Amino acid sequence: MNDNDTYQTLAAPSFGEFKDRGSKFLAYAFPVLSTEDFTDCLNQVKKEHPKARHFCYAYRLGRDLNNFRANDDGEPSGTAGRPILGQIDSAGLTNVLVVVVRYFGGTLLGASGLINAYRTSAAEALQAGEQVEKIVEDVYLLTFDYQHMSKVMNAVSRPPFSIVHQAFGEHAALEVAVRQSEVTDALLQLKAQVAEVYLEEVAGLEEIPGFELAYLKTRE
Repeated sequence: MNDNDTYQTLAAPSFGEFKDRGSKFLAYAFPVLSTEDFTDCLNQVKKEHPKARHFCYAYRLGRDLNNFRANDDGEPSGTAGRPILGQIDSAGLTNVLVVVVRYFGGTLLGASGLINAYRTSAAEALQAGEQVEKIVEDVYLLTFDYQHMSKVMNAVSRPPFSIVHQAFGEHAALEVAVRQSEVTDALLQLKAQVAEVYLEEVAGLEEIPGFELAYLKTRE
């Protein structure tokens, strides 16, 4: 197995709260896959709290961990976004957004108080959520003549394949997903079964009449 095709994230949105000297810090954690998801979630939180002044947040996206952002949203520099991001990283998570809404309680907390509040509220939200391991899969489109139906279905109806979508018109079409670390071997096995040749002979096949295979996308 290849650890590079798995990552830890949240199974669903979660919530945490922290109070200090009258100020309330409401933390919302979300599983996200893109900056578009981030924008939607941030706007959702803002709609729920129209009177709040600060919506501080951080996110980290992708398995390479290079896509991230931390925003203090008017709080003193380094007191909000970075502490939130630090909690995402401490939990070993990616594809996660945390937004912390602050309601001011009338007493200034100082830089250390703010750092503690944003860090603690973010940690509460992440700890309240269910953390899951996600497997990265590549999705392929199989288009084939009906003469190959039984061979194709026999091959893709068991692991490491899973059928995502199927359509039957003039030709049969299946979308199948395969764990990324198992793609090479799985596709070789599939081609060998459809062409009715030994595995060692697959590399010499330029094409299989009545059968086409095309990469569609990677899903996380």
